[in-house]
Amino acid sequence: MTTDPAILARTAAARRAVLAQTDLLSRQFGRVESLWKSDGSRVTAADLAISEGIFRDLQADFPEDQFFSEELTESAAPIPVTARFAWVLDPIDGTNNFALGIPDCAIALALADRGELIYGVVYDHSRKVLMHGGPGFGAFDGERPMTVKPGPFGRDALVGFHSPFDKSLLPLAADVLARCKIRGLGSATLHLAYVAAGLLDGVVDFNVKIWDLAAAIPLCRAAGGEVHFVNGPQLPLRQFDLRMARILYYAGSPAMCAQLGPAMRRSQ
Repeated sequence: MTTDPAILARTAAARRAVLAQTDLLSRQFGRVESLWKSDGSRVTAADLAISEGIFRDLQADFPEDQFFSEELTESAAPIPVTARFAWVLDPIDGTNNFALGIPDCAIALALADRGELIYGVVYDHSRKVLMHGGPGFGAFDGERPMTVKPGPFGRDALVGFHSPFDKSLLPLAADVLARCKIRGLGSATLHLAYVAAGLLDGVVDFNVKIWDLAAAIPLCRAAGGEVHFVNGPQLPLRQFDLRMARILYYAGSPAMCAQLGPAMRRSQ
């Protein structure tokens, strides 16, 4: 169990900061106007307000930390991670769902220590549950301890999946699509967090950026799961780059991942 007071202070503050924004998320759900960024993705005033609120609360206590958000980071160039502690925030993962009134969306906040993601907080708007934890802390779905499902890979396995932005990658998922039950929620954070919670058996995705996964990676690992990156290592976090390439990854229990990886290779 982690006993470092600097870390414990930050994990408690992380939970408070996220919970402080849940009322705003609920009030604006399905009601807020959308803007469109240069990459074609949607952003709302709620994304910006939640980013500002969470970082304002955390910076008041930890001014020496670094803070990275998909919405508030201004530099188009990669920013080196130089502080011991860095925060990675996706203020609303599943912004399309949020703006349209589809409940599958989440606030996702991660804490990195020397670039390693050690703790995550995910507020699941659809279930009104705060998911939190990391290696050395345990993983909790509200108050319930979380454990990944053992699998197995096959027709009864529920696998989170989003169709690749780059359709040339679709053959990589052919075996998974043919042999498993697929769920597409519109929130990459919830896909991986639901693996940690044992609600999904695994996840395969081709479209994500690090802020989509950062909070859920510690949850999955603390719950006994694995996260495997297909297109090169993504951690430890050495820089924050809004223009980073999309991440290809799969996750699940060790047994599930032992079958997901070969299934993707067979499909090539």
